[in-house]
Amino acid sequence: MNLPDDFITKYQRLLGPAAADFFASFDTPSLSGYRVNPAHHDLPAELTAPETVPYEPLGHFGTVGGRTLMHQSGAVYSQEPSAMFVGATAAPQPGDKVLDLCAAPGGKTTHLASYLQGTGLLVTNEINRKRVKVLAENVERFGVRSAIILNESPDRLSPVFPDYFDKVLVDAPCSGEGMFRKDPDAMSYWSLDYVQECATRQREIMTEALKMVKPGGQLIYSTCTFAPEEDEQMMAWVLENYPDFHLAPITKVGGVVDAKPEWADGNPELKKAARLFPHLMKGEGHFVAKLERDAGEAAPLHGAAKLGTPLTGDQRKLWQDFAQQVLGSNDFNDLVTVKDQLFAVPAGLPNLKKCHVFRPGLHLGTFKKNRFEPAYALALASDPQQVTQTLAITAEQWRAWVHGETFTLATAPQKGWYLLTCASQPVGFGKVVGTTVKNFFPKGLRFTVYDNEM
Repeated sequence: MNLPDDFITKYQRLLGPAAADFFASFDTPSLSGYRVNPAHHDLPAELTAPETVPYEPLGHFGTVGGRTLMHQSGAVYSQEPSAMFVGATAAPQPGDKVLDLCAAPGGKTTHLASYLQGTGLLVTNEINRKRVKVLAENVERFGVRSAIILNESPDRLSPVFPDYFDKVLVDAPCSGEGMFRKDPDAMSYWSLDYVQECATRQREIMTEALKMVKPGGQLIYSTCTFAPEEDEQMMAWVLENYPDFHLAPITKVGGVVDAKPEWADGNPELKKAARLFPHLMKGEGHFVAKLERDAGEAAPLHGAAKLGTPLTGDQRKLWQDFAQQVLGSNDFNDLVTVKDQLFAVPAGLPNLKKCHVFRPGLHLGTFKKNRFEPAYALALASDPQQVTQTLAITAEQWRAWVHGETFTLATAPQKGWYLLTCASQPVGFGKVVGTTVKNFFPKGLRFTVYDNEM
C-alpha cells in the first residue's frame, strides 16, 4: 500500500522500532466480522461457531452476505472487529438512558441496543440527512424497540438533554487513518492539516456532548484514527478543561494496549484509554477512552416529549384488535400517530419541540380506511416465540418474498395477517387470503437472491 509520505514520516517518529511492523500490517488482508443479535433464537451453527472476538461474546470473525436471510431478518450485523470494542466498552445496563451522538450508519447503535435488551432509552443521532436514512434502516432491521432517531447538531441537543444520559457515545468524525487498509480511498483526503481540522471539530462536538452526561454517568469517546491530536491529546484537553471528568480504566484483551501518554502531555492517567493497532490485534485501528463524570446534582428537565398526536378511539380499537389477534399481546404503552403512521414512543423523553425528530420510536404500522396495516419494523422487532399468528415459509418462498412476489400455500389457513418466519427468523408481515400470501415487503428494500447467495 502506498501510504502518504507525511503519514510514514509521522509514525516512524512516533512508533520508533515498532513502525516497521505497523506499516507491514497495511499490506495484510483486512479482517471482517459480524455480531449476532441476542434477541433472535435458534441461529444456525455456522453463525455461532466461528472464532469469537475476544472482547465481545456476540462478535465473530467472518463475513455474512447482505442478501442472506440472516442479514435481512436482523439476526446478524456486519461490523469490523475493532469497532466492536467501542460498544463493548460502553456496555450500558438494561434500563439505561443512552445517546449515540454520531451514529450513522448504525453499527455502534445496534451494538448498544443489544446491551439494553429492549429496555431504557436509546437516542441515536446523525447530523447528516442522507446518512440518517441509512441509520434508520439499520435500526429498523436490527429490531430495536426502544430507540428514537434524531437528525440534529450537538449544539442543538445539549440544551434539550442537560445532565441526562447514563452513557453518551461519541464515535467522532475523524481522519480515518485506521481505515486505510479497509478503505484505501480514505488516503485521498488525508493530510496533516486534515488531522488538525478533525481535532478542532472533535473539540466542538465534545464541548456539547459532555454537557449531556449525567453526574455519575460516562462518555465513551472513540475514533478510527491513530492520530494523537485526535486521541490522547483530545483526552488531555478534556481532563484539563473539565475537572469533574476523569478517565475510567478499560479492560484490554486480544492485543488491545494502553494508550500512549507520551503522545500527549505525559499524564499517566491517559494509559487508561485503549489503543487498537492492526499489527498487535485482529482488526483495524481504533482509539477508545471512557470518561466518567463525578457524582453530583443533575439539572432539571424541561417538560415532557410531545411527539405526534394521540390516537382516536377508532384507531385505538383497530390497533388493539390487530395486537390481540396477531401479536397475542399489546406491550406498547406510549402510542402516537404522525399523520396516518403509528409509533410506540420510548418513555421519559424531555420536550423535543426544538429538535428534528426523524423517527419518534418503533414504527408499528399505518392506519388506512377502516383497517390497520402492520409495519416492517414491527415484524423485525417481534419475537416469533411470543407472537400468536406466525407462518413458517421455505427458503424458496423467502426468496420470492424479498423480491416482492406473492406465493401460494398448499392449504388455506385462517384469513388475516401473519408474522412470516424462515428458519425461525422474523422476515416481515404477510396477509393471507385463501391460499395466497400477499406481499408487503417494502418496495425500496426488495432485492434478488441468486443461487450462489442462498
